[in-house]
Parts: sequence; C-alpha cells; structure tokens
Amino acid sequence: DLTKRIHCILPAVFKKLLLISFDGFRWDYDRDIETPNLDKMARDGVKALYVTPPFLTITSPAHFSLLTGNYVENHGVIHNIWFNTTTQEKKQYHAAQFVDSYWDNGSLPIWITAQRQGLKTGSLHFPGTAATYKGETVNVRQVEPAIYNHGNETEWRLNIDKVIGEWFHQQDLDFVSLYFGEPDLVGHKFGPDSLELREMVQQVDRTVGYIRDKIHDHALTDRLNIIITADHGMAKILPDKQIQRIILSKIPGFSFKDIQFQLLDYGPGGMLLPKKGKLESVYQALKGGHPHLHVYKKEDVPARLHYSSHPRLLPIILMADPGYVISGFFPLQFNKGDHGFDNEAMDMKAFFRAVGPDFQKNLMVDPFDLVNVYPLMCHLLGIKPERNDGHLDKTKHMLVHNGNVLIGLATVIGLLALVFIVMVSYNKCKRSKA
Repeated sequence: DLTKRIHCILPAVFKKLLLISFDGFRWDYDRDIETPNLDKMARDGVKALYVTPPFLTITSPAHFSLLTGNYVENHGVIHNIWFNTTTQEKKQYHAAQFVDSYWDNGSLPIWITAQRQGLKTGSLHFPGTAATYKGETVNVRQVEPAIYNHGNETEWRLNIDKVIGEWFHQQDLDFVSLYFGEPDLVGHKFGPDSLELREMVQQVDRTVGYIRDKIHDHALTDRLNIIITADHGMAKILPDKQIQRIILSKIPGFSFKDIQFQLLDYGPGGMLLPKKGKLESVYQALKGGHPHLHVYKKEDVPARLHYSSHPRLLPIILMADPGYVISGFFPLQFNKGDHGFDNEAMDMKAFFRAVGPDFQKNLMVDPFDLVNVYPLMCHLLGIKPERNDGHLDKTKHMLVHNGNVLIGLATVIGLLALVFIVMVSYNKCKRSKA
C-alpha cells in the first residue's frame, strides 16, 4: 500500500522502463559491423562488455531468469519444451507458452510484482507473456502468433509504434517488455559468421535508432529508461567433415530400451530418464562415450551452472562442447549455428546496453550475470523485488547518483508522515472543540 501511495503522490521520482530483448544477439556482433545507433546508445548511456546468461542458454529459461532474477533451477522453466514423462507428451516452444503451470511455478515475473505494487505493465511477444501467474496476467499484452515472420522489419516498426505511441504515451504504462526473435533465427540457419547475420545485425541497429526516435517524438526521452539485452549468444556448428557427430544410439553399451523418457535432438543439451534400475548402467555406458559429450547425474552438474536441484530436471543431464549437437537415433538438426552450450563459453555471452535519465553516459562496465538485471529493474521502478538470485550491487554503479531514488522515497515518506500528523492534529482539535 505504501508503494502505491508513493507512486501516486510523487510519480516523477520513478521513471518508466522499457526492457528489450533481441534474441540471440551475441556480445560481439557489433565489433566488425557498422552499428551507428548502438554506438550512439553506448555513448549516451551504458554498455557492458557482455552479460552471462543462465544455463540452460536457450530462450525460455534465460528470459524467465531475466524476468524473475532467478537461476533456472530456482524458477523451474528448465527448457523451451514442456514435457510429461508419464504420458510422453511434449509441447514445443510456442505451445509451451500457454501451459500456465509450467511458468507459474513459484517465481513471479516482474510484470506481476509491479502490478501488485500499483504500476501498469505491458508485454509484447516476450517469453512468458501468455501465462497466468497466481490468477494474474500482464495488464496489457500481445502474444506472439504460432506462425510469425520474426524478421519482418515493417512488423517490427508497427510493434514499436504500439509500445511507444499507444502503451507508454497514450495508456501511460510504467513498464513494458518487448521481444524480437532475431538475430537468433538467422544465426541458426546461416551461422554467426554469415553475410545474412551481418545484415540482420544492421536491421537490429536501424531498429534501435527507430525506437529512440519514437521515444523522442513522444517526449519520453527524459521519462523513460531503456535496457536492451539478449538471452544468449550463438556458436558455429562444426561441419560433418571435420567432426564425429554425437549420436547416442551409436555409443557402445547404450540402448534406448533402457530409457523411459528422453529430451534430445534440441541442440547441444539433453536429458534422459532411465527405466527403474537402469540409471547406473545408462550413466556408465554414456560416460566417456564421445570425447565432446559430458554426462552428469543430475546432482553432479557443476554448481556454477545452477542446473541440478529442480525436480523437473531428469536424472541424467547431457552437455556437448561448443560446435557439437546431441542426436538420439540419427541426426535431425542441421543448423549452422546453435546455442544451449555451457554459459562460460564466450560465444554464449550476450550484449547489454542501457540509456535514459537514470543511467550514466558513455560508461563501459565489466561483465555481469543476466540475473542481476532483475534487481536493477525493480530499483528503477521503485518496487520491492521478490526473492531472487541477483544483486543490485552488481549494477548500481551504472546509475546517476545512486541515492536519487532513496532521496525521493525519503521525501515521499516524509510528506506522508506530515499529512498523517496534520490529519491527527486536526481530528484532535476537532474533538476538543466538540
């Protein structure tokens, strides 16, 4: 209640916030490509050398870490695919967006937290937007269609017009998350070193310029902070002529007859549920079965990955080295680029930019973990965060005069206290006269 009153009495203390994700934008994509708008944004604001996404470095898990500040093992969105090991049912990325119980698993995304504290939020195409959390959805939302051209620049601009012109300017929303599905898809299809990828990076750059122009046109420059980042990077997949593919069915001693459920053929990661009594034999058969395949019992996954304790994780976790993908019976994926690798791999690192009235100018900062963006966003919005794995100390040096918000809060609380004292005194005086 106090937070709601603070925002009502002195809204100028807290600026609006736009969170943008360009899926799969690797930390170094702008290094040898002309990106004048991203360069200008860095001069006008903050640029991180890179951010480290959580493991598993794929879309839904990483985006939900961004929205909740929790590592994947703590928020439970462990994969792009929803699955049921009993019925063998699987729902791919888009269908999984509508399984409320998959997303509403104890970690509240920032939209719901902000709404509960008196703010108005919106989300366009951001992973997790379609779900309902504890009976609540995002105030204003547009869910990505099942069939959608993620690279259509005209569509991008229409979405930006909606977010800036309608949601922020006309409807006066406080926080909006905006998602673009590129350059991820181009990186998958053509590879991170391709001409097509370079052209898409330039499209992203034009789009950043368009966003900032629209913010200026609607007189929001001094009232709106912008954070632009990504969920992961992209690595080149090594061609068949250079490598021995990882195909589990070809590993001596391993048999799918010992497996009750598998989540494979989805890049460099995989999970297996062995049949009762078969865990140890499956583990021993796979361990050392390929020089670029790492096999872990769930509880033995390196602690730094934060990918071992959630009950949804299957007993055996598989990880491939960068450049390799994991297949079950035979190869099903032929991407030239992929992600999902160990988040220590430099190709998995993502980019980060921030600009606005609360951010310093022309500041380069050291790398930090993506989960730390959540407490930063809560701080900028003036809301109390949920329990999370992030730390504001990792990002607050980006801000202009870190104490501004605290000073503003103190001012508001002082005003509320003054109003309370005046009302109490008035009522006492009124009673004494009576």
